[in-house]
Amino acid sequence: MPRRTASSHVSTSTTGPSDAEPTAPCFFVYDAAPVLIAAFRSLAAYVLVSLFVIITGPPGMFLAMLFGWTDLLYRLGHIGARMGLALVGISYTVSGREHLHPERAAVYCANHQSNIDPPVLFRALHPRIRFLYKHELDQIPILARAFRLGGFIPIDRRNRESAMRSIEAGARSLTAGHSFLIFPEGTRSRTDGLLPFKKGGFIMALKAQVPIVPVAIRGGRDAMRKGSWRIWPARASIAVGRPIETRGLSLDERDELIERVRSAIEGLLSGMTGGAPSYGAAGKTPAA
Repeated sequence: MPRRTASSHVSTSTTGPSDAEPTAPCFFVYDAAPVLIAAFRSLAAYVLVSLFVIITGPPGMFLAMLFGWTDLLYRLGHIGARMGLALVGISYTVSGREHLHPERAAVYCANHQSNIDPPVLFRALHPRIRFLYKHELDQIPILARAFRLGGFIPIDRRNRESAMRSIEAGARSLTAGHSFLIFPEGTRSRTDGLLPFKKGGFIMALKAQVPIVPVAIRGGRDAMRKGSWRIWPARASIAVGRPIETRGLSLDERDELIERVRSAIEGLLSGMTGGAPSYGAAGKTPAA
């Protein structure tokens, strides 16, 4: 963010008003360097990650279709995510790793503050985690095709029948042993408070009788504000909570399950110190 420095001079003289020294006006110094550096790094990340997808996506998808090498798509995905995060200076820490069990299917349920949350959690939580993602991303042809081959499932919440088909497909995938990441708020929150939770991911977990793992992420908003294209270097903090079992629960108990998961995420957030910006001295905050 541009650095702004205020300065003023006030006389401490005890003499009369006529003897007082004039007060110097406040002034601001605009430091453009951090803004330009963040803009350059952001553009570099967009361009290079796009080129990576264009170059590696088609052959990766061809091999996945020909030989069933979906692992290759996940490896390429991790390489692309790692490259993009490194280019813009995003790092992260994880607490509660003892609650991560990649060998067991689960629904990882996270709050959503920023567009950096998905790639960060993709890298941090599970080597082959699948996403329940907004169907609007299907407008990106190569990415959409890779998502489908990797087992990601699009959901259109505006179309109830289509959304239910996606939830059923997700439940079958969970039953087959695959894990999913969901953002139940459905969109990015502009505040630290949680938005109302959508029910789709919880219905998936109940149908498959798999645990829900609460996940809290903080620091994404320091890196990228909603509506902004610029990404600032920052460090995200991730906290993973104890899995919440769904075995034996029915669909009629979904509201109670949602409240338990919501409370768990709120508890994780309240216990976090927050993501730390890593781009300058104290007092600087990222511009939107």
